[in-house]
Amino acid sequence: MVELTTQERGALDRLEERERALKRSMTLQRENDRANEIYILRRGTMMSSVLLHDGSRQILRFHFAGDLLAVSNIIYSDATETITALTDCVVCPFERTALSTVMLEHPRIAALILVYNQIERAALTDRLAALGRTSAKARVAAMLIEIRNRMRTLDRSVSTSFVLGLTQEEIGDATGLTAVHVNRMLRQLEDEGLIAREAGRVEFLNERGLTRSANFVDRYAGLDLGWLPAAR
Repeated sequence: MVELTTQERGALDRLEERERALKRSMTLQRENDRANEIYILRRGTMMSSVLLHDGSRQILRFHFAGDLLAVSNIIYSDATETITALTDCVVCPFERTALSTVMLEHPRIAALILVYNQIERAALTDRLAALGRTSAKARVAAMLIEIRNRMRTLDRSVSTSFVLGLTQEEIGDATGLTAVHVNRMLRQLEDEGLIAREAGRVEFLNERGLTRSANFVDRYAGLDLGWLPAAR
């Protein structure tokens, strides 16, 4: 955990001065749109996705409160992904020039953005490896663990039971499976005594076994941030 200074917090607060509300299923940006804004997700859950040539959708990442969205807009003038609200959301948009100013005045924030991007890169690498080399059951199990862990970073009261908040189609688009196949894998995880499901809520009955089945690595754990610049 990195403790920010009062000045650093103030700089980040200034990036969040504007708000934009989105209802569930609304699109924040579309792939290939002209874009020069970046966003902080203040409230809600969103997803990033790309449209494939056959018309199918690949979900790249699920986003939770506090996440930076559309970071690739820093270097591209056209959006590289579509960002959609999975729940009612509030985002804080800011232009690239505002981020440039913050990074110049606060080097630690620039370093933390680098850290964030490397976590995202590692997580996407894990997802890519899973799509090509792990079983359907492992992919679904890993997705459940990842979603629960992200929720727990925002709310420490989240333990082994949580509301998933995703459809089986959305899980399938993130794991390269059909909704039918996702349903089958969820039932298999239940039959093996690893999870229980009821009314949209998932409970981990055997978290160690589920983690083993998923070949899961928590990329938000075990961070080594001792190299970060000292607070000024």
